Amino acid sequence: MTIQNKVVAITGASSGIGSATAQLLASKGAKVVLGARRESKLKELTNQIIAAGGEAVYQVTDVTNPADNEALVQLAKDKFGKLDVIFLNAGLMPNSPLSELKVDEWNQMVDVNIKGVMNGIAAVLPTFKAQKSGHVITTSSVAGLKAYPGGAIYGATKWAVRDMMEVLRMESAQEGSHIRTATIYPAAIHTELLKTITDTTTASGAKDVYDTYQIGPDRVANVIAFAIDQPEDTNVNEFTVGPTDQPW
Repeated sequence: MTIQNKVVAITGASSGIGSATAQLLASKGAKVVLGARRESKLKELTNQIIAAGGEAVYQVTDVTNPADNEALVQLAKDKFGKLDVIFLNAGLMPNSPLSELKVDEWNQMVDVNIKGVMNGIAAVLPTFKAQKSGHVITTSSVAGLKAYPGGAIYGATKWAVRDMMEVLRMESAQEGSHIRTATIYPAAIHTELLKTITDTTTASGAKDVYDTYQIGPDRVANVIAFAIDQPEDTNVNEFTVGPTDQPW
């Protein structure tokens, strides 16, 4: 398998999709480099992977800080000698109606969901271009494909990710850098995203949807593994993933 011995850096790795992906890839022989803000969660996950026979290291990472992203890339190269894949997964979803004017939360989403991806791309591109290979994977959302009331800013950040990744794919092809891309658009997946919603009405509505439909983050991890496992000359760049019965 092409996953075997690949070095994969993951942001937002301490829970949800990031954690599930780290565990799955490590079980398939990848060497994972984990980044998130909560050190206790990172340490616990790293220990679990090592105990199961996998290889993992971690570093506390705030994706809004460019230096943290650069340090995560450097950790991969220092520890494992290379970096093959970066999964830019960190994100926030404090949805609310625009009329509630939760401007601080809007800015948090822009900082993490857009700038975090920008910082990750900026940190990894020099390495990927120099080695003329690499794979950039990001977590967008079905809100990056269609609009939802209460999700204006979240959706806008996820549309931005979609555009960045499509242009990265096109430019990499033009430049002959052999960089692959994949953007994931999850629907109702069991993660910690709902915990960031402070608007009570929005939170209640979201909880009802997720309680009815949500599936586990391991389902998304399977798709990410599929993308990585393709031959190097094959780019499968978009995946919409959600519960079969959810009419998203």
